[in-house]
Amino acid sequence: MWQLYQFPLCPFSRKVRLLLGEKGIGYDLIRESPWAQRDEFLDMNPAGQTPVMVETDSNVTLIDSAAICEYFEETVEKASMLPGTAADRAEIRRLTAWFDERVFAAVVAPLMHERMLKRVVHRASPDAKVLREAMKVANQLLDYVDYLLDHRRWIGGPVLSLADLTAAAHLSVADYLGGIDWRVHDRTREWYAAMKSRPSFRPLLGERMEIVAPPAHYDKVDFWE
Repeated sequence: MWQLYQFPLCPFSRKVRLLLGEKGIGYDLIRESPWAQRDEFLDMNPAGQTPVMVETDSNVTLIDSAAICEYFEETVEKASMLPGTAADRAEIRRLTAWFDERVFAAVVAPLMHERMLKRVVHRASPDAKVLREAMKVANQLLDYVDYLLDHRRWIGGPVLSLADLTAAAHLSVADYLGGIDWRVHDRTREWYAAMKSRPSFRPLLGERMEIVAPPAHYDKVDFWE
């Protein structure tokens, strides 16, 4: 049986969970707080980061969301999240990397640090200037997502792909932390509503991080309506 070491607001773990859900792969969730730096967890992943997946029967350990997703793409044929031609897959990988690197670094990581880690770990108040900058950048980056969705059905192309799962994972964390103004991004909001409606996504919306509460619209498919 697979075990997934993660915490509720880890966007990289969310990406993996969405892929596992789309492919119908069962697993057990193991709560892991990377900031605790447990020796047992560091033995599995010296980098001390989530997600980590462990297959208890065969003693297989998978580390890093990109590697985990590629593993299941190669071993489970159902619901391919890297579909199409080589060029199609290159575009999906490009956008997956863009969300994992650019969107995470500029938007999700600052929000997590200010609104989650400072409260949960340090019991400190967030820096309003950092939050404003992260939200400003979020608006700019979502303008590009709006543009993509004006020209294709899904973020990575004509069908659902890993690019959509990755985008939804990062944006769901940013949304939980109150970092997105959906009112000025109609196309992305419509896409995200469709993602929130998927069975693979529903378990994520029911989870909560201690001390940190999401906005009222967070788990509503129709947002504020």
